[in-house]
Amino acid sequence: MKTDPEALSLAISSRFEAPPQRVWRIWADPRQLERWWGPPTYPATVVEHDLAPGGSVTYFMTGPEGDRHYGWWRVRAVDVPHRLEFEDGFADDEGRPNLDMPTTIVRVRLTAEDESATVMTIESTFPSSEAMEQMVSMGMVEGMSEALGQIDALLAGAPA
Repeated sequence: MKTDPEALSLAISSRFEAPPQRVWRIWADPRQLERWWGPPTYPATVVEHDLAPGGSVTYFMTGPEGDRHYGWWRVRAVDVPHRLEFEDGFADDEGRPNLDMPTTIVRVRLTAEDESATVMTIESTFPSSEAMEQMVSMGMVEGMSEALGQIDALLAGAPA
């Protein structure tokens, strides 16, 4: 994890034993996205999934007590299988953006390390230092680390 308070960004990189095309599918396939987006105790359910520029993704995470937390993405750029950029925000239970919560810009890069390995870097940029502090205090770093920790098993168990 690398934080850059001056650039208002937080980045995390992980290495996976799979080529970029395979790692891309964990983003492109909503059923695979559900298996890792969010910590293990807050599994995601993807409602809408359109990764084309201008498209959107809507989802909710269900907590251990059955509580639901809604989110949305607005896709800004796609370069299959190397790059994805989207706005990421919280939503109400109708899927409408919650304007009281920060919106971040997320940039995903998939870089081939060799023929069978990929480094995935996820960088989040915040609108202000206050928004960055708020998200970090809400457990964003721990949640993302736990979410990424689920990908190796997904890549090993899902068809290539």
